[in-house]
Amino acid sequence: MTTFAVILPAAGQSSRFSSRKSELAEFDSPLLRKKQFAMLGSSAVWVHAARKFLDRKDVIQLIIAIADEDRAEFERKFRSNLVIDGIEVVSGGAQRADSIRNAMAKVKKEADFVCVHDAARPCVSSELVDKVFAKAIQTGAAMLACPVTDTLKRVDSKGVITETVSRAGLWGAQTPQVFRRDWLEQAYSLPDASSATDDCMLIERLGHKVSVVESSRINLKITTREDLQIAAQLLTLNKKKSPLDFF
Repeated sequence: MTTFAVILPAAGQSSRFSSRKSELAEFDSPLLRKKQFAMLGSSAVWVHAARKFLDRKDVIQLIIAIADEDRAEFERKFRSNLVIDGIEVVSGGAQRADSIRNAMAKVKKEADFVCVHDAARPCVSSELVDKVFAKAIQTGAAMLACPVTDTLKRVDSKGVITETVSRAGLWGAQTPQVFRRDWLEQAYSLPDASSATDDCMLIERLGHKVSVVESSRINLKITTREDLQIAAQLLTLNKKKSPLDFF
């Protein structure tokens, strides 16, 4: 059986999630002011994301990268999740790529592939995980993405449209992004790895092709408080087995 290690980067500052003092007052701790740790129903956002991987027989390891400033409170608040599910915690870095590099140092050598999934994407479906895992096994590297459907405008610093950009061939990147372990290890040995905004950029720099698996916009990334409210509704519909069949 092909095996996978999963990394959840969760060291971001979430500056757009709760920027108003009135919103900050709603949270009972500094940790929960960050989108990945905010409560979504009865569980934190990151827990919803992790659960899509914890029950899989092909996943042999799950690692979460946490900012050092959050680590003590995180381990105290979520101790039961870490103990029961065997989740490993590593220190995150100043950049996302630094967090992934730190987690890669802990990945088991028995893992054939490494899956990186945003801790702030709680609504990914098991079906999509199945598809992107299968494509990665087939090609060596795969990611979820959606074709761009909005009309795109380039806007200058004064808020004036300067150009309408063709959306032909443009896709919006999502996660999970899944790679052969040896490819990702090599990618994070590159001297400019910290400049990458996602892992596919590094794999592309090595000359490897990354396959795209068409995803769903329901696999949203929590960025604002509004996104949290939308995710709550999607998860509620899933529990009620809605005929909309989102999942």
